[in-house]
Amino acid sequence: MTAAFLPFALPEIGDDEIAEVVDTLKSGWITTGPKAKRFEDDFAAFLGDSGLHCISVNSATAGLHLALEAIGIGPGDEVITTTHTFTATAEVVRYLGADVRLVDIDPVTLNVDPALVEAAITPRTKAIIPVHYGGLAADMPALMSIARRHGLKAVEDAAHALPTTCHGALVGTLASDATVFSFYANKTITTGEGGMLVTRDEALAQRAKVMRLHGINRDAFDRFTAKTPSWYYEIVAPGFKYNLTDIAAALGLHQLKKAHAFQRRRAEIAAQYHAAFTGLPLLPAPLAPQGELHAWHLYPVRLAAGAGLGRDAFIERLFAQGIGCSVHYIPLHLQPYWRERYQLQATDFPHSQHAYEQMASLPIYTRMTDADVARVVDAVKATLGA
Repeated sequence: MTAAFLPFALPEIGDDEIAEVVDTLKSGWITTGPKAKRFEDDFAAFLGDSGLHCISVNSATAGLHLALEAIGIGPGDEVITTTHTFTATAEVVRYLGADVRLVDIDPVTLNVDPALVEAAITPRTKAIIPVHYGGLAADMPALMSIARRHGLKAVEDAAHALPTTCHGALVGTLASDATVFSFYANKTITTGEGGMLVTRDEALAQRAKVMRLHGINRDAFDRFTAKTPSWYYEIVAPGFKYNLTDIAAALGLHQLKKAHAFQRRRAEIAAQYHAAFTGLPLLPAPLAPQGELHAWHLYPVRLAAGAGLGRDAFIERLFAQGIGCSVHYIPLHLQPYWRERYQLQATDFPHSQHAYEQMASLPIYTRMTDADVARVVDAVKATLGA
């Protein structure tokens, strides 16, 4: 490699975030406290819906677990989700002793196919977990119609989807029971590690808050900042340790302010890729419908007939030219645990399997310059002999 390596993803952390973290360290309150509360309030304001409860957590996985626990998922239940996702989407179901039903994707959008969701429903089915793959909204009107007809709960995995819209409404404000966002290091905004559970359901929110911190009926911040002695607390459930620290929230306060600007830059990069790849033997990433926001967490391309090489060789040749890539995802039906537990076959999921065999995710992040984007384009063209 002659040029500096261009990594697959890098966070954009500015002076505002650094100053806020330093302020937090100096404040003496570094675990869940006033800045986590501010971040929750700011997140609700960002979504623009006064009826929402926002509960900060230390990962989106934690948020999904809390949401499913709060809606009552347990042994004997089934939860339907897509095979084309990271294992966290499904593993939280198993935490609760319930079973997962995996279904295939729409070959165009790469999101879960609503018709297959409905076909997979059994008497044991209690909930669905739609995933907004890559930052493109799933077909939530169809999925929520299915959920209502069958009396199912719906928890959105929105790890990729800030800010994303569906029929003009921000993901997080839709009609599902809960929505969970991720702020992992490579996401559209980051707190290093972290997430946010969003719901309109007061009972769900209260249960998640209690279970977030050991099943204690009062937050530590409330107990330690009261004007009168308030050492007493009660354990009302066997909870978890899922709270977000103020150090992490300090990053989130300023990342959130930049979320729309970050989305615009990601959209600019996606548009440059889309235009540059016209006529090449590959399928560009699926676009959002006209007028909708795509968060562009990922830009997955799929090799088409005539590419002249396989996906693995494609990634290796890009790497040799200094371009980092990844694959999203190795579908769950190929992973040993899920494959063996549910006796899954690749032929059960032809669209996910076909996409996986042909796809690679190209770099798309706000610190990329136009010259960086051009490097990626040139490398793709050279690899494909264009």
